[in-house]
Amino acid sequence: MHEAIQPSGWARPKGYANGVLASGRQLFVGGQVGWNPQQQFETDDLVEQFRQALANAMEVVSAAGGEAGHVVRMTWYLKDKREYNARLKEIGQVYREIMGRNFPAMSAVQVADLIEDRAKVEIEITAVIPEASR
Repeated sequence: MHEAIQPSGWARPKGYANGVLASGRQLFVGGQVGWNPQQQFETDDLVEQFRQALANAMEVVSAAGGEAGHVVRMTWYLKDKREYNARLKEIGQVYREIMGRNFPAMSAVQVADLIEDRAKVEIEITAVIPEASR
């Protein structure tokens, strides 16, 4: 189980939590990019790569017995913050399709580049899966 931590007097964050308190088995998902399971890119579109990268990360969570509600932290690495900001509404829709209304502690950063040349986004996840999910 986990609970969002909101310091008293702070403005409520939109789409993420300032902190998350959790107990259970910890799963650390390595950075996932927007390629298919055969490690091939099917698109150069940021939103579609975001969809695939998040789906890939959640597939790892699922393989460990977890679900979207068990995700407590995400980090998004983006090559172009302007493109990200311009498409934020679409990205938000994709996020809610996959994650529902679970808003973990999150960071999004622009990076100079990613290891995979065609990748526009890479997503890391930390999940805490209850012991009963084994």
